Amino acid sequence: MKPELEAFEAGDVLFGKQLIKEGLIDGPPMFQFVLGVFWGSPADPETMIYLRNLLPPGAIWTGMGIAREEMPMAAQSVLLGGNVRVGLEDNLYLDRGVFATNGQLVERARAIIEHLGCEVATPAETREILHLKNFAGK
Repeated sequence: MKPELEAFEAGDVLFGKQLIKEGLIDGPPMFQFVLGVFWGSPADPETMIYLRNLLPPGAIWTGMGIAREEMPMAAQSVLLGGNVRVGLEDNLYLDRGVFATNGQLVERARAIIEHLGCEVATPAETREILHLKNFAGK
């Protein structure tokens, strides 16, 4: 199991760094930038760049946007070297007025990632990136 440090604004990243300094987070930390939430950080490139630049060395990170900002922030995260997260928890629609399935959102994100010249990680590669063990404990 690996804790995810969700950051809705810069103070959350700084708090995460304090947890690391106190030894409460093992291994490379995993940060999730949640952008576009009402009264939180805006979903724009400048905010994602700023938050990324606050991260401790070796941190694993994902940038994501809420609702209609989900796919633009997925693309921005890829462009800045981060990871991608999409799903119905963050966005219900595939297009305006068209409800999505998780599979459709994942497929759209996959297409964006590949269009940007990157590859989607396999489950095994993801476990390696996140420093996780598989179910057999390896």
